Amino acid sequence: MALRTILSYPDPRLHTVARPVAAVDERVRTLVADMIETMYHANGIGLAATQVDVHERVVVIDVSEERNEPLVLINAEITWASDETVVNEEGCLSVPGIYDGVERATAVRVRALDEHGAEREIEAEGLLAVCIQHELDHLRGKVFVEYLSPLKRNRIKTKLLKQQREDQRAEPGERRRA
Repeated sequence: MALRTILSYPDPRLHTVARPVAAVDERVRTLVADMIETMYHANGIGLAATQVDVHERVVVIDVSEERNEPLVLINAEITWASDETVVNEEGCLSVPGIYDGVERATAVRVRALDEHGAEREIEAEGLLAVCIQHELDHLRGKVFVEYLSPLKRNRIKTKLLKQQREDQRAEPGERRRA
């Protein structure tokens, strides 16, 4: 397992649409293990392969209290979403330090493959449903800030670009961890 670098908004690679995984093989299982390690290291609850510059339909999620129940979704598709929606405060490992309200379905049903290539169907509600929708957006090249007003989005972009420039000027040992 290895830590992967998480792309930061507004990196244009975050807008790449992910392609389906052709075969769940050892390469994909290594990617999954690396993504889980990276997600835990960054204190996240979800990570899409797009965020680590791999443009395949792979997502890892863990919303458990103990942080020991990783969920792997490969080639995931939402097959049903509730009509009922809720606005939740969302954040993103690719948009560090930024949180804002996003409206999402309160429940979803998802069909996907696991890390062994077995098909599974999951019904999710609450935080897990929100997280699934957020991560699958990444695979479509969409970052949560795109749900916000253009004014808010531009302010976030300006703030993060300034922070990235400051980090690049800092001594290597002084860089902030996103």
